[in-house]
Amino acid sequence: MPSTRSAALIAAITAVVLSLTSGAANQSSAAQSPSADNVKALRKQADKAKNELSKATKAWEARKKQLDASEAKLKATLADLGAANAELNKIREPLAQLAASAYKQPGITGVPSLIGGSDPDQALAAATDLTMLTNDQKALIDKAGRLQKEREQLAASAQELQSNNAVEEAKLQQEMNALKDRAARITAQLTATLKKLDPSTRLQLTCLKTLVPEARKYPNGLIPARYLCPLPQSGRMLRADAALAFYKLNTAYKQRFGAQMCLTDSYRPLAEQQRIYANRPGMAAVPGHSNHGWGTAVDLCGGVQSQGSAQFNWLQANSKKYEFFHPSWAYSSPFEPWHWEYTKENTPDASD
Repeated sequence: MPSTRSAALIAAITAVVLSLTSGAANQSSAAQSPSADNVKALRKQADKAKNELSKATKAWEARKKQLDASEAKLKATLADLGAANAELNKIREPLAQLAASAYKQPGITGVPSLIGGSDPDQALAAATDLTMLTNDQKALIDKAGRLQKEREQLAASAQELQSNNAVEEAKLQQEMNALKDRAARITAQLTATLKKLDPSTRLQLTCLKTLVPEARKYPNGLIPARYLCPLPQSGRMLRADAALAFYKLNTAYKQRFGAQMCLTDSYRPLAEQQRIYANRPGMAAVPGHSNHGWGTAVDLCGGVQSQGSAQFNWLQANSKKYEFFHPSWAYSSPFEPWHWEYTKENTPDASD
């Protein structure tokens, strides 16, 4: 399978895995091997699981952004703390000189406490009583007290931020580890479940109609394989909507004839269209105009290629129930009983 479809595969099977593991002891073997009949229900469950996972991922990303913002605030707070310390360091020498003078004057008791780093409120209160100091000296003491208080507030804020961030980061890491463990378990369960699925169901689960709009963006015969879906026969592919219809047709055919439908052609790349047109001029569509190039037509074998055979007659009577038809031109011009097309895309007058 193309790598771009692996995510769709996991999303589609996750619901199956969860249903198997939630009550394995009470489930029957039929539940362990889902059939094509419950693919629609499984898709709804898978979509629900995918949406829930998407919401959980967005919630985790929002919390991560909050943590990043808190880390930025912590960084800014630490920068402010550094600036406060630097500013305080600039006035330590003048304060020391003032303190030396203060010791000679017993009434000046507030300066040593400022320098010693005691309670800044007490130091500031003591400083207001220093009536013998000049205005410049009072301003110096006031600034020292303010810076000391600011420094302590910033230090407390930084400590709180660091503690909260550490707790939140640990929680996020635990959640991430839990998601990784859950993904590992689902992957292991998915591998085991895939082995139990019949090929038809597996193909239906991996083929999503959401691929169709992407496929339509490309010219005839130039559709990348990642936007096509494989058919039961190896190497054959169709556009997603046509492939999903073919799976159902093939299941009904197998129930009737005991074997899967035989194909000689399906999606036809432009280079192959050119080769066939060169070998069969007038008998094949002009390159770039073939319905095979849109991934909406098949050429069948196993008896279908013979008009009037049991296989051909059964398809002619039942194919439209499964959104396929045999175009009118293929009965005569040119005569191609093996050529069948997807009903919803093509018209009875469409060319090969």
